[in-house]
Amino acid sequence: MQKKKLDKNVYTLGLVSLFTDISSQMIYPLLPVFLFSVLGVGTVFIGLLEGIAESTASILKVFSGWYSDKLKKRKPIILLGYSLSTIGKPFLFLATAGWHVLAVRFIDRVGKGIRTSPRDALVANSSSPEERGRAFGIQRAMDRMGAFLGPLVAFAILPLLNNNLRLLFLLAFFPALIAVFIIIFFLKEKPHVSDSSKRAKPFSLRHLGKDFKMFVFVVAVFTLGNSSDAFLILRAKDLGVKTVLIPILWLTYNFVCSISSIPLGHLSDKIGRRKTTLLGFCVYGVVYLGFAFSNSESHIWVLMGFYGIYYGLSEGVLRAYVADLVEDNSVLATAYGVYHTVVGLCMFPASLIMGVLWQAFSPTVAFIFGAILALISAVGLSVFVRK
Repeated sequence: MQKKKLDKNVYTLGLVSLFTDISSQMIYPLLPVFLFSVLGVGTVFIGLLEGIAESTASILKVFSGWYSDKLKKRKPIILLGYSLSTIGKPFLFLATAGWHVLAVRFIDRVGKGIRTSPRDALVANSSSPEERGRAFGIQRAMDRMGAFLGPLVAFAILPLLNNNLRLLFLLAFFPALIAVFIIIFFLKEKPHVSDSSKRAKPFSLRHLGKDFKMFVFVVAVFTLGNSSDAFLILRAKDLGVKTVLIPILWLTYNFVCSISSIPLGHLSDKIGRRKTTLLGFCVYGVVYLGFAFSNSESHIWVLMGFYGIYYGLSEGVLRAYVADLVEDNSVLATAYGVYHTVVGLCMFPASLIMGVLWQAFSPTVAFIFGAILALISAVGLSVFVRK
């Protein structure tokens, strides 16, 4: 069977994610080094910085989604979000104190919080249910390709800048600016989204349906066992992966994420979102059990590859699943906002729980906990989400 041609918006938003992530990943991996070595900021402040930035993004996603539904438009809010993140980046060049960086990160995360829900809703609006998994797979694949290329670009040009991080941060502004221009000139609003014949619904969870609510609950349980990827890196170090190879390990993971997202997203179009999500939860559980019981450096490389496959089975597929469960397009961006906010807020206790279990007991116990929650989530999805 011949694949249908996807709407140009899918590829446009993929390119936007590609250039934005190149920009962000030229900066983000080096930001702790800049704070600690150049500005002399302590680790407590760095933790506070990330906590404030990420929590802000999570909370904003539900409100930006609801406002997009109320406005019946996606593009203006997407443009605002990406523009805010872009505007802040050049100011890192001028930063002389920790709070300057905090302000830039805050603006960047506000931008992310504003754009995410309407962007996902527009991807869903721009694809049929039969092609939605592939559409989200393309968008997430290009996002991850940006995450793969960003550190490589930084690694390539930093020596040419005499390791001047300020100049690197300034140059990172330009890929983000390209993303903004792509939105302005190539992204198209979907006509049915702008249709004003229906009155906008007030913010309420009642319109989202029981299956969607149970789905979000199941994903929340899963996320409580899905801690920061920093713990995977720590485990890799524990098992003998040399520091110099850690960036290569991370690039390998991002590369597998990128190449697996499209075919596995398309797989969900064929066998269904529910089965693909269950498979993703199972792969995650096996990977975490591998991290729990592995005693060899070579195992880590294989496990990180399978962790990338888990990403391909989940990240885009779960976003497509949201659109499948919420049939009323007038609350679709609100649904994405609820989904992203719940997942984002659950990520904080997830990492805290992981850290406590790691320190109080052992890495093995911590990773087993994550695997158990993945199993519970798989059972919960099978029993409580009917669609």
